[in-house]
Amino acid sequence: MSAVLEPMGPSTGVAGWLDKERTIAGPGFNRWLVPPAALAIHLCIGMAYGFSVFWLPLSKAIGVSAAQACPKDMGLLTELFTTTCDWRISSLGWMYTLFFVLLGCSAALWGGWLERAGPRKAGVVSALCWCGGLVLSALGIYTHQLWLLWVGSGVIGGIGLGLGYISPVSTLIKWFPDRRGMATGMAIMGFGGGAMIGSPLAAALMKGFATPTSVGVVETFLVMAAIYFVFMMGGALGYRVPPSGWKPAGWTPPPALKHNTMITQHHVHVKKVWGIPQFWLVWMVLCMNVSAGIGVIGMASPMLQEMFGGQLIGVDKSFGDLDKAQLAAIAAIAAGFTALLSLFNIGGRFVWASFSDRLGRKTTYAVFFILGGLLYASIPASAGAGSQLLFVAAVCVILSMYGGGFATVPAYLADLFGTQMVGAIHGRLLTAWATAGIIGPVVVNYMREYQLGLGIPREQVYNQTMYILVGFLAVGLVCNLLIRPLNAKWFMTPEELAHEKHLAHDRAVANEVGMGPGSGGRTPTAVVVLAWIAVGIPLAWGIWRTLESAAKFFH
Repeated sequence: MSAVLEPMGPSTGVAGWLDKERTIAGPGFNRWLVPPAALAIHLCIGMAYGFSVFWLPLSKAIGVSAAQACPKDMGLLTELFTTTCDWRISSLGWMYTLFFVLLGCSAALWGGWLERAGPRKAGVVSALCWCGGLVLSALGIYTHQLWLLWVGSGVIGGIGLGLGYISPVSTLIKWFPDRRGMATGMAIMGFGGGAMIGSPLAAALMKGFATPTSVGVVETFLVMAAIYFVFMMGGALGYRVPPSGWKPAGWTPPPALKHNTMITQHHVHVKKVWGIPQFWLVWMVLCMNVSAGIGVIGMASPMLQEMFGGQLIGVDKSFGDLDKAQLAAIAAIAAGFTALLSLFNIGGRFVWASFSDRLGRKTTYAVFFILGGLLYASIPASAGAGSQLLFVAAVCVILSMYGGGFATVPAYLADLFGTQMVGAIHGRLLTAWATAGIIGPVVVNYMREYQLGLGIPREQVYNQTMYILVGFLAVGLVCNLLIRPLNAKWFMTPEELAHEKHLAHDRAVANEVGMGPGSGGRTPTAVVVLAWIAVGIPLAWGIWRTLESAAKFFH
């Protein structure tokens, strides 16, 4: 037994290069190199949000100029293997479900492995899965096999999403004990921003590769896979973990932090969290916040158009009375509105998570639920009064809190359960996201259809739905208020913590394995600047393109 517990030295070769021991930072390493590494991965996998840019071209993959429709009586199972007709957009849309269900499941299944293997190995596996999934999807499009598209991007890519999403969480929290919320907010902001870059890039590539006999999606998938692989591998290489017990130079926990009972100084093992009431309360907090937000984000464009109709273009007509040209005009305005929402979604991830460092995580979520509930409840009134300004302002703030909820929850978990296994615990919590991805859209879509079936005017079909979403937030608020510090029985004993640190290859100093990057001196400032430029340029380009789209709304 003693032989088993002896620390093992790093292995050699490629596998050794990926070992967690090889990523322990040495003296002089600049922690500000880690956030751009996380952003490099999150900006790539965040394209999952923008996959709808492919639906219309893929629905014409055979017909090219016009869809070659499948027989109406063809079932989904047959459509998975057919090569004679074009896929339905509704069938392609199942990719979203696969993305986020697999994201949650893979993060929950392999979160514990990630803590022990380290962020570099997880980042490399994420790059192989996400980019390899795109290549397999390209093969599926080339052979016109929908099942290959589902397996490639949906399943294999979904696993890459999960591992890539949680890969930096634990590492960033340990590098930034003084700014937990801000650190995770920076990384998770990238996931929200991935579509801002990927969608216009994909549109430009498809336009360039399109021919009279091809919609250009195959080539686009392959090019994007290559670009993403370079960025994601760069991010994985950039990951470093701090030596065990590391703290920023000159920083000591302030008295408020030392004595804040909501911020523990102990650690919980991931295998125990399923039985801890506070975990399930946080699970419900995230699920309710995301269910409400994702229900709105998925229907924001049609909601704006149907609620305000001709008012959007200065015409006194309801949505159902508009002609084709007028419908096209308000659709363009709605596209700008959607772009505006994406900016608030992304900005909220950084701003709210940073505020949580001062407000506290519990207070921040209380703001989400109370302010959010008031804003959801105000939407029917603002629409009934014809106030586009109030409606847009409410939805923008709602979307900022939707994004802020994702970015704040890793720090909330670290406060409650400690930092040793926070990445694995966060992975299990993401099953709440997978659940919300089903609940939110189902409630909004089916309530809309039900209301229309009752003959309710289109401008009023969302009223009841908004009140249901307020109910979701009320449930989330109650769960949040019930969260208390953990009982000491849930924490690891010093012996258990030492054993877990051994399994996780924690080291007090990088020199123990002789491979700590930066051990030879301080990280050059130029390296830090170049790393931020590498992720900053594409992010700035994406924001600029989004602002151009958002400008259409104000016109």
